[in-house]
Parts: sequence; structure tokens; C-alpha cells
Amino acid sequence: QVQLVESGGGLVQTGGSLRLSCAVSGRSFGGYSMGWFRQAPGKEREFVAAITYSGGFTDYSDAVKGRFTISRDNGKNTMYLQMNTLKPEDTAVYYCAIGPIDYVSAYVRHYRDWGQGTQVTVSS
Repeated sequence: QVQLVESGGGLVQTGGSLRLSCAVSGRSFGGYSMGWFRQAPGKEREFVAAITYSGGFTDYSDAVKGRFTISRDNGKNTMYLQMNTLKPEDTAVYYCAIGPIDYVSAYVRHYRDWGQGTQVTVSS
């Protein structure tokens, strides 16, 4: 059974940075894209960023483009999200998930095997 564990969340001031990690265990995620999503209280889960298995293609939501960077280390079965210039509106629980093979998607329904989430809080 595959497990995804997010870490790296916390409390940071506006303009600060955090780096999230998503460690995958239980099976190989060879060939699969992966993605980051977030969910704020009272809101639906929304797409943040996604990356193909090779790392050769990435996609970002307009809200984070230019501030966040997604990457992965397949040798370590780990994906990362570097978040810079954080804003209060970035406050949410951040989730990682395994996505489709060979392409990235911004749709929740295309992802499976979700992590439990890590809280990111940006104070103003």
C-alpha cells in the first residue's frame, strides 16, 4: 500500500519562505506525475503545481506562478515545493498526490493516493 507523507509546513510571516516535502513509500511511483494541492477552511481543494515523472514539465496555478517551484528526486521517492514570497492567502493545508502517467493535470479527480496534508500558515 502506497503512503505519502508531507512535511515542512509551519507558521511564517508574509514574504517568508517554506519548503514542503512529500515522501512516497510502499511502491514505486515510476512514470507517474505528481502534484500539490491546497485547501483553505471553507473552500474546495485547489490545484497548486504538478510535475511529470522526469521533471521535464511543470505546471502551476496562476496564484502561485513565479513564487513557487515544484521539483522531485526520484532516487529518493520525494517531491518538493519551494514556496517563496508567501502571502496570507497561501494559508491552507497542503496535500501531495500521485497523478496520471505521462502528463500533468490540475484536476483533483485525476489524482489518487493522497497524503494527510501539512498546515501552512502565513501571518500578515
